[in-house]
This record gives sequence, structure tokens and C-alpha cells, in this order.
Amino acid sequence: MITRLLAALAIVTSSGLQVAAESTVLPPNARIAIIGDSITEQKLYSKFIETYLLACAGRTDVECWQFGMSGEMAIGIVSRSDIDLNLFNPTVATLCYGMNDGMYQPYNPSIGTNFENSMRRVLEKLPSLGVRQVIVGSPGVVDSHFFQRFPAAEYNNTLGQLAKSCRKLAAEFKQPFADVHTPMLQAMEAAKKTLGDSYDVAGEDGIHPGPNGHVIMAQAFLKTLGMKGEIGTIEVDLQGSSRATDGHVILAASEGQIDIESSRWPFCFDPEAMSILPFCTFSEDLNRLTLKVTHLSGSKAKITWGKETREFTNEQLERGINLAAEFAETPFDTPFLNLMDAVAQKQAFETHAFWNMAYTFRGKNLDPSKAETKAAYKELKQKVNEGRRPLLEAARALFKPVKHTLIIVPAP
Repeated sequence: MITRLLAALAIVTSSGLQVAAESTVLPPNARIAIIGDSITEQKLYSKFIETYLLACAGRTDVECWQFGMSGEMAIGIVSRSDIDLNLFNPTVATLCYGMNDGMYQPYNPSIGTNFENSMRRVLEKLPSLGVRQVIVGSPGVVDSHFFQRFPAAEYNNTLGQLAKSCRKLAAEFKQPFADVHTPMLQAMEAAKKTLGDSYDVAGEDGIHPGPNGHVIMAQAFLKTLGMKGEIGTIEVDLQGSSRATDGHVILAASEGQIDIESSRWPFCFDPEAMSILPFCTFSEDLNRLTLKVTHLSGSKAKITWGKETREFTNEQLERGINLAAEFAETPFDTPFLNLMDAVAQKQAFETHAFWNMAYTFRGKNLDPSKAETKAAYKELKQKVNEGRRPLLEAARALFKPVKHTLIIVPAP
């Protein structure tokens, strides 16, 4: 039996708290092209971004398409943009180039000049396709232990120089800059001090990160897209009523048991991705589902959420704890990972669409002014949409309100 805290807690069936609207550079109905090289084609940070925007930010109006291409340098998207990007007609784009543009060499001025020239051409090209907002992302890092071509620190210096070029170009074109390089480098250094050099942040090949590294990449882009990280706040007054911010509804509250229905989900991680959280600020910046409890009868309380129970002091609970950060397992884990798997299937089709279905248009010098070329491309877009739309709808159908319960019991 749950210790009786009160005879009953008042039930609040609507959102009793208000939160500021999510400040974002994303306009309504934005269509985001996530563009880059093979690291983007891994479909990890792109999957994290798309799932976050839907489930955590509640941006059901936004669509994403990943356009990562293995081996590509920045200039590559210019040559394929008319065909590939027009399959989607994006209004917003994120760019993440530089790993290949650095030529896997110690930095020299010609590398920087060539990269700047290529990126400038990208930033000049995208507006002609209807892209109004471009998030200029820097390259990431190579792994300080697993990158073996020459000293990793030297190539990370090269990538750092290219990151400075990205910042400069973003300012020149009056577009947002996403610093991927610095937080990845800092997290890698901190994680290896604690977990050892063999803990890879940029992958065991030294270049392609696992889910842990992609968490930091997604964080950089999501913050630059304007995400503020307020998933919601649940306030429980054990001598009064309970209330919650928009996206969360208190269904019942009695004897320390709070039943909630949430249409804003916290971001959930598999164990590999979760391992990087102590060394980055994803939870603090982007994943705050706060519980505040007042009028506890003792100095401590046990909080049960899903399968896990944690103990907190009265002061911690009055100040507010971040459920998403404090609990390794959450009631959202299964629906969240199912949604992310469905997003991954959609993004896999998107790779197939521009790698394979659009190959004829990229591989042959077809005259775009000819009627037969226009007709064939129109048919291609229709086929792509027929394949992609059901996958998009299947993913979105999985995003439903989740019912969950908090149990608050005084601790001895």
C-alpha cells in the first residue's frame, strides 16, 4: 500500500501551468533537408533531429529528409541539388561538411580556401531552390584514439580551422551557425578521461561516430534550430492540487499517486547513446521534464516512475528534478524507440530515392528543358512520394499521448 499522504489530491484535467512558446527559427510547415557526407548518411543525428522535433518539440507541421551522401565534399551538393533536393522542395537546410574537405591532411591555407569556396557556392545555390534558412554546421572530430592516419590532434586542428570558416560564412550570409566541432571535442576529451581512451566518440574507424557522438551532433543542430528543451513541468502540491504545463494533463491525483497523459515526450536513449550524457549538456539544454513537489511530510521521498524508484531530498523536489535526466528507464522508452525506428525506415527510403531512383537523372546529361525530361522527372517525384508518404504517415501514427504514473512516498 502506498503511504497515505493526503485523503485526496485535487484532480486537474487541463494544463494548469503555462510555458513560453518554443523559440525557434523554424517557420510553420518547414521542410528540412539534412545535408552532408557519409556521417549524415549514417542516419543517426538526422534520425535524432527528426524524432525530437516531432515527439519532444511537438512540431507535427515539420517534415525532414536526410540527404547524406557517402564520400561527398561540400561542392557535391551543388551538382546534385537540382535533382535530389527538388524531390523534397525544402525550405530549411542543415549542412555538415568538412570531414572529406579537409583532405585527411594537416591544415594548409589551400584546404581552407577550397572549402570556403565550395561552401560559398552551396550557400549561393540553396536559395535558388527555395531554401530560405540554412543552418551552417561545422565538421565534427576524428577520434583521438582510433584515427590512425596521422596524429588525430593534427586533423582535429584542420577540422577546427574549417569550423572557423563555417562560422565566418554563416555571418557573411546572415545564416545561423551550428558548432558541432567544439562540443564533440570537449565531450570526447572528458569521456576518455573517465572511461578510457578506447571509449570511442568518433567511431572505431576514427571518423564515423556511433550513436553517442551523434547525440552531440543532433544537440548542436537542434539548439541552432531554436529548440529550448522545455518538455514540460509537473507540479504536485501534497496539500493541494496538481497541475502541469501544456502537453501534459493530470488525469488523477490521490494518495501520492499522480496519473498523467503526455503528448510531449522526453527524448529517450539506448544504452550506447546514453553513455555520452554525463559528458555533454543534452539533458540540460534540450530534455527537461521537470517534477516539483511541495509540502512533503518528511525530509526525503521516494519517487517511482515506470519501473524505477529514486530517492530525493525535500529541497531537491521543491526546486524541481529533471525526470528525463534522473531516471535511466522511463515509461516513454518503448514508444519513443518504436517511433525512432519508424523514422529510420523512412530515412532509409529517402537515401534509396536519391541514390537509386534518381540515378538516371544524375548519371546522364539530360536536357532539363526538354518536355520528356520534365515529364520523366515529374513521374520520378510522384513515385518517390508514393513510396515515402506511407512511411511518414506510419511514423507519425506512432506519436500518441502516453499515460504514465508518478508515485511519491515519504522516505525514512
